[in-house]
Amino acid sequence: MALKCGIVGLPNVGKSTLFNCLSNAKAQSANFPFCTIEPNIGVITVPDPRLEKLEELAQPQRVLPTTMEIVDIAGLVKGASKGEGLGNQFLANIRETDAIIHVLRCFDDGNIIHVDGSVNPIRDKEIIDIELQLKDLETIEKRIASLARVLKSGDKDILKENEVAQKIKLGLEQGKSVRALDFDEKEIEFVSRFQLITSKPVLYLCNVDEASVKTGNKYVDIVKEAVKDEDAQVLVIGAKIESDIAELETYEERQMFLDELGLEEPGVNRLIISAYSLLNLQTYFTVGVKEVRAWTITKGMTAPQAAGVIHSDFEKGFIRAEVMKYEDYTTLGSESAVKDAGKFKVEGKEYVVEDGDIMHFRFNV
Repeated sequence: MALKCGIVGLPNVGKSTLFNCLSNAKAQSANFPFCTIEPNIGVITVPDPRLEKLEELAQPQRVLPTTMEIVDIAGLVKGASKGEGLGNQFLANIRETDAIIHVLRCFDDGNIIHVDGSVNPIRDKEIIDIELQLKDLETIEKRIASLARVLKSGDKDILKENEVAQKIKLGLEQGKSVRALDFDEKEIEFVSRFQLITSKPVLYLCNVDEASVKTGNKYVDIVKEAVKDEDAQVLVIGAKIESDIAELETYEERQMFLDELGLEEPGVNRLIISAYSLLNLQTYFTVGVKEVRAWTITKGMTAPQAAGVIHSDFEKGFIRAEVMKYEDYTTLGSESAVKDAGKFKVEGKEYVVEDGDIMHFRFNV
């Protein structure tokens, strides 16, 4: 599954510094707006300590973790929905992502200029929210206009689509993002058709100074209060600290640095895992002597759908899935021991895959 998260935010909030920590790609980091003109794309691995244990037991030739694309998108300014600054480009790039990581500046530093002259994460958030809502409003108004031409046909599907579109239009006019509106299961089908930017899941990332990494600060508290009614996550991270950690050569050096700060793991690890969760994703594994591999699926996928992530032929010709639980395999130590213990299961087409399942598929094409 090709998954893509877009890092967005006003200029000079720490987007490119964060991106550099997440990816081997080196976005230009400078103290002026629009230093990231083209979206920088980095492929990052999703941290999963279970892979280390599976490697230890299976001794494979290679280990392949699951990955995610992170896109550093050009900074946004007021008027972007009307094409100001790099607005049109920004909006086109963000539309292609699956989820949004919205970076908010939550630190004071007189040496780093703020595009609006002062630190105020809620104002910054609202600037981007308004621009995205205005763009979505333009999109939905165009859709309503095209539906109006065929409403007289009385087609139930068209009538329902128009009803949902009108509901979204009203919400956007009230300053609400689409993800903050309530929809039933049938309405959600129509919402996804519209491909609206503010319907995407969002993670608010509060970029703080070193002193605030563990406990947050007044800015973080304000952000949490402001977004409590949104279906969104809030994460605290220090991009400057993450940059320092990323430059250290060895695992031991990084661990010592983290210990000094009183942190258990780098913030970027928490960010990647949070983004994974935000997209409603989970992992299953294939284990063999050639490779141990993590595969990304959406929660709720059945065994044939999970098989299709490896290859479409696996789904088309699915016969059965052989399943071991991660805990059973790692506790007992081998596939044969799992079988001897009666914990090796054969599942059919209706089986819903669980996070951490170790699977082998039988298929016939």
